[in-house]
Amino acid sequence: MTSMSSQYRIIAVCTGNICRSPMAELMLAEAFRAGHLTRAVVDSAGTTAYEAGRPIDPRAARKLTAQNIASDGHVAREWRPEWFRTRELILALDVDHYGWLRQAAPDRDSLAKIRMLRSFDPAVADRDPLEQGIEDPWYGGHTDFDSTWNLILAAVPGIVEYVRAEIRRRDGESSTGLGSTGQGYTGQRVRSIS
Repeated sequence: MTSMSSQYRIIAVCTGNICRSPMAELMLAEAFRAGHLTRAVVDSAGTTAYEAGRPIDPRAARKLTAQNIASDGHVAREWRPEWFRTRELILALDVDHYGWLRQAAPDRDSLAKIRMLRSFDPAVADRDPLEQGIEDPWYGGHTDFDSTWNLILAAVPGIVEYVRAEIRRRDGESSTGLGSTGQGYTGQRVRSIS
């Protein structure tokens, strides 16, 4: 078991924490486990309390289940300001979340932690953050959740490698706890970090 101080903590943020951000959380958890990044932990939250206490959207759950990723146990929650201090990487799923987080950030260190999730997707990495959003699939159907899956998935390898490099940089490590990149998903999920 790794101590809290040695963990590299990431949080994905969307509006209600029932579609995009929990999908990103669970997909990243699987990728971190597959890549043997045992010290990387990920959770998610929403910018609003509209859906707080509710489970993941059934359409998102179906998409994840189809990819052998369990989503049971997810409970939506609202962003808490102290997470600016306790997370190393804050991933916004859409432009409004990015703007909201940047406006709420208490200092420059917090601002530096905020990134658009798709800024790690090579197809759009060099674009303005305004062009890196993932639209809310809640208003659509199953194909919208397929699209959300694909957009998140395109960014996952870049996030994994970024986190791997950040852990090495932060701790001056060359390999401890940082196995080779994996291809499959077999996830680590942490909801209780604060």
